[in-house]
Amino acid sequence: MKIGKTLAIALAIGLPLAILPAQGIAALQKGAKAPDFTLNAAQGGKPFSLSLKQTLRKGPVVLYFFPAAFTPGCTMEAHLFAEASDRFTKLGARVVGVTAGNIDRVAEFSKSECRDKFAVAADPGAKVAAKFDTAVRGADQTMLSSRTSFVIAPDGTILLSYTDRSPQAHIEKTLAAVQAWKARRR
Repeated sequence: MKIGKTLAIALAIGLPLAILPAQGIAALQKGAKAPDFTLNAAQGGKPFSLSLKQTLRKGPVVLYFFPAAFTPGCTMEAHLFAEASDRFTKLGARVVGVTAGNIDRVAEFSKSECRDKFAVAADPGAKVAAKFDTAVRGADQTMLSSRTSFVIAPDGTILLSYTDRSPQAHIEKTLAAVQAWKARRR
C-alpha cells in the first residue's frame, strides 16, 4: 500500500511528524455548519479562486488545515493525500488543503508535494483557520493552523472533525468518513 510505504520512509529517516502541539485545539465539531470562504488557491501550480460553497456543489469536501508548506510533517501529509486522491475521487469527494504558513509558496507546493492531485489554498493571517477554530500561534508568534481535517457534506454539515499532529491518521479518518457518507446515500 502506498500510504504505508511513504510513512515507512518518513519514519526510517527520522522525520518529525509535527511542528505544533495538538493540546488545546477545539476545532468545529461534527454536526456544525462549515463557514463558507473564498481563498486564493493553486492546483498543479495554477492559481485560481477557491470557494468552499462552489466546491461543495460537486460533492463532499475533505478540508485539511496544515501549519506550513514544505515542512516535514506537512510535506508527508500532502504526499499521503496525493496518494489517496484517486480513492477520494471515486467516492465523489474533493480534497482541499489550507495553510496560513508561507502562503507565497502555495502554488509551488501544490505542484511538487501535492503532485497536482488537489488544491491548496493560502490563508493569510489564519482568518479561515480561525473560523474553523484551528488557528494557533507558531513559535515566532505568527498565526498558523493546527493539523486538523474536516469532512464536509455537500449541505455544509461537518461529518468529521479530527485534530492530530501525526499526518497519517488524517487520511485514514477522512477516507472512512467519506466512505460512511457514501454508504448512507445508497
